[in-house]
Amino acid sequence: MPVALAEESVVGLLRSVPLFAELDDAELERFSRVAVPRSYPEGTRVFHEGDHSDACYIVRSGTFRVTRQHPDGRAITLATLGTGDIVGELAMLDGEVRSASVETLGGEGELLALPAGDVRALLARHPEITVKMVAALTRRLRAANERISRQSFQTVPSRVAGVLAQLVSEEDIEAGNGELTIRMNQADLAQLAGTSRESVSRFLAELERSGIVRAGRGQVTVLEPDKLGNYIF
Repeated sequence: MPVALAEESVVGLLRSVPLFAELDDAELERFSRVAVPRSYPEGTRVFHEGDHSDACYIVRSGTFRVTRQHPDGRAITLATLGTGDIVGELAMLDGEVRSASVETLGGEGELLALPAGDVRALLARHPEITVKMVAALTRRLRAANERISRQSFQTVPSRVAGVLAQLVSEEDIEAGNGELTIRMNQADLAQLAGTSRESVSRFLAELERSGIVRAGRGQVTVLEPDKLGNYIF
């Protein structure tokens, strides 16, 4: 593949990431020149909680799971990542250790790594890029605060339905076929929704009786995505 086409592909991926949304083509090209593509087989850890932060990563393909170790030894799922999602940007910028672990989920995955040293040098040389990225990070912080505030007032069904709706929105659904299978067990859904596995099981049973989902081992197939909104308050 020609180098120019590869660079164009990287710029296109960067442009889809909210953190880089305010950057123009020339600024995106500067990031593309330091980007390093990496592939990870299924079940591979990209980095561990507590590791030194040497890069941030953007998902090119596949699915990745973000987990954090609970004091009792359980691994708590914080998020699942798909194409265009970014992870590790805060640790890369502030130099702190990783606050969570990331691993491939359900097959091989590809990431685009942005080495911390190269990114910091780039920001030092181009303060106008720094200003734009600070604005983007601020918007993400505001959105996170709003989400936390909203969830604190939501019922368990509302939180679980919200998690399912978010997971559906992160996937491409073919026109005419609204079904989508989310490969995640009930314990992981419970962790994302901030509730118990038993509560998730009861609510999924309710949704299944209504024909909105079909629950299976380690997965949930959403049959009527639009109807999830009826449970989100």
